[in-house]
Amino acid sequence: MRYLELKDNLKEFSIFSISDIRKIDGNFHRRRLNEWQGKGYIKKIVKGYYIFSDTTINDNTLYSIGNKIYSPSYVSLEIALSYYNLLPETVYSVTSVSTKRTYNFSTSVGEFTYRSIKPELFFGYQIVRGNDNSAYKIADTEKALLDYLYFNPHYDTLRDYKELRINEEMFRENIDKKKLSSYLERFGQNKLSVRTKKLLGYLKND
Repeated sequence: MRYLELKDNLKEFSIFSISDIRKIDGNFHRRRLNEWQGKGYIKKIVKGYYIFSDTTINDNTLYSIGNKIYSPSYVSLEIALSYYNLLPETVYSVTSVSTKRTYNFSTSVGEFTYRSIKPELFFGYQIVRGNDNSAYKIADTEKALLDYLYFNPHYDTLRDYKELRINEEMFRENIDKKKLSSYLERFGQNKLSVRTKKLLGYLKND
């Protein structure tokens, strides 16, 4: 297979794997990947996954890459809360949750962090499609908030919640309290319920 054939067949892929290539050409030999890397046509992200060197790296691309290199996973935690404008800070690592073990990748395009969650808690996400043909799974606003509190049990007091600097206006606009309550029930954790109610009380009375 020639490089231009590869690019034409995978032009809608934000990131591709050897298995993606072999679906097009079953006889493809991986030495061609080394050749194309040497010529600067493609870049290796992690073992077995590549992007075209001229791929535009934006948030959509990073989220799509994050989903693909460690699957199953969906974008959540700090970066999802920032995505929904609930947290003011810019987040420099793509944070996700996965049913696999906790892991971290440091790549040429960014940092990717994964927190391990029980299979029964792997829910509450949507598939978003970008204008650049990228697609990725990202937590609903309510699930991103609960995932964050679940993995950060030290947030427990009114002072802690104040230090989070949650955008109250965006919180009111984006959080569906019925959905939040439904998701909370599925976690089945009393301590998480208590901390979530404290946060709601703080945002209501602040």
